[in-house]
Amino acid sequence: MSNYSSRGSRKPAGHQARKRFGQNFLHDMTVIDRIVRSINPGAEELLVEIGPGLGAMTEPLLDTGVALTAVELDRDLIPVLRTKFFNYPNFNIIEADALKFNFQTLVKEGMPFRLVGNLPYNISTPLIFHLLELGPVVSDMHFMLQKEVVDRLAAKPGDGSYGRLSVMAQYHCRVESLFNVGPGAFNPPPKVWSAIVRLVPHPEKPYPCRDEKVLSRVVRQAFAMRRKTLRNCLKKEIDTNGLESLGINPQARPETLSVGDFVNIADYVLEHPLTES
Repeated sequence: MSNYSSRGSRKPAGHQARKRFGQNFLHDMTVIDRIVRSINPGAEELLVEIGPGLGAMTEPLLDTGVALTAVELDRDLIPVLRTKFFNYPNFNIIEADALKFNFQTLVKEGMPFRLVGNLPYNISTPLIFHLLELGPVVSDMHFMLQKEVVDRLAAKPGDGSYGRLSVMAQYHCRVESLFNVGPGAFNPPPKVWSAIVRLVPHPEKPYPCRDEKVLSRVVRQAFAMRRKTLRNCLKKEIDTNGLESLGINPQARPETLSVGDFVNIADYVLEHPLTES
């Protein structure tokens, strides 16, 4: 799911929501106002909106006085947005693929840097991983996502939704599921519910890892075979004795481990790499 419809206006002639961009245009003003209140932008901040679409969210955000840069992939929407917001000096738009775009280039010293957006369902998970790499340079992120994805982001150990996305997101951020949004708020209506999530990068990580690439690898391997025990799914990374030395049951399954447990495993793997037999 990607883009917003223009506030209280019709879609531009000839423009149809595009499946390849995952476009579903938000039109419910009650939902839009609630999202803007949740973001609560300030005039001295820099806000980056991913996938503004037809500008339904863009307009009320610009009205707060915040400096807003929109990143939009659909080139047909660029002139629509430029025309709609030509009289807003605080508006800037960039045609780019958010999955490949270097958001670091937009950071300005002394201005809190915030991200918002209605992220496409078809790329939401890889896009979130891309954005998590920005770290504490970002003050916070508010995203509309498929409810299932928000449930995974906010899941706790032992939950059915807990997995790789949960661990890595919570390693980098404090995760808050704010509220759900029904299909009727969009045109065309999607087949699933959506939800708003707030991600606040940790200024200092509660469980700092010595090598985040090792952590990412360990977590990926663990949940690639989540029905297997840790002893089996991580056998290329750590042996039974290693797990037991960390106070972790080798027969446990990956979804029972906390973020701190995975960090401890990654740090151990860094210090005790298994030699090939």
